[in-house]
Amino acid sequence: MERVRDLASKKAAVIFTKSSCCMCHSIKTLFYELGASPAVHELDKDPQGRDMEQALFGASGSTQAVPAVFIGGRYVGSAKDIISFHVNGSLKQMLRDSKAIWLQ
Repeated sequence: MERVRDLASKKAAVIFTKSSCCMCHSIKTLFYELGASPAVHELDKDPQGRDMEQALFGASGSTQAVPAVFIGGRYVGSAKDIISFHVNGSLKQMLRDSKAIWLQ
C-alpha cells in the first residue's frame, strides 16, 4: 500500500487502471473532458502491479480494484463513485479544490 500512497500523492489526480478495462478508459476520458490531466498508472504494465492491485482491493472494499481514483492524495472511489460525483456535480469541484483543473 505504501507504493500506492506514494504514487497517489505525487499529482492532484491519480487513476490506477488496467489497459484492458473499459471502465478505466471511461473514467480517464471523463477526467480529460473535464480538463484534468491525471497521472495514470496501468497496473498490468507495472512490475509491482499485482501487489498494488491487492492493496487497492483493501482500499476499495470492492470486488474490482480498478479503476481506483485518488484526488488530492485521498482515495475517492471506483468508477461507480466517480460517475455519481460527476452526476451530482461534485467531481469538478473536487478537481478544482485539488488544483487538478483550473476554474472553467
